[in-house]
Amino acid sequence: MAQRTGGFRRKTRHKLRKNKKEKGKISIRKYFQKFKEGDKVYLKAEPAVQKGMYLPRFHGKAGCIVKKQGECYYVKIKDGKKEKNLLVHPIHLKRT
Repeated sequence: MAQRTGGFRRKTRHKLRKNKKEKGKISIRKYFQKFKEGDKVYLKAEPAVQKGMYLPRFHGKAGCIVKKQGECYYVKIKDGKKEKNLLVHPIHLKRT
């Protein structure tokens, strides 16, 4: 059998790229933002930080905060007909 090459960020050249205006240092406010259970959020990856990043397939999806675990949050999203829980760092979340 042939083995698949590549890893987590395979084929994401355009998806995980910053705009020209967004390049530079990461905002501390965004890094330490707080959410409450039930808050609606968008999954918007920060490509410079790999810690707590979700699979790129879920990029741009909207979800709901379920609970907090350490620094990260569980986000419930709908993937097709299934509901999934993702553990995501707050830098990759954007309030709706």
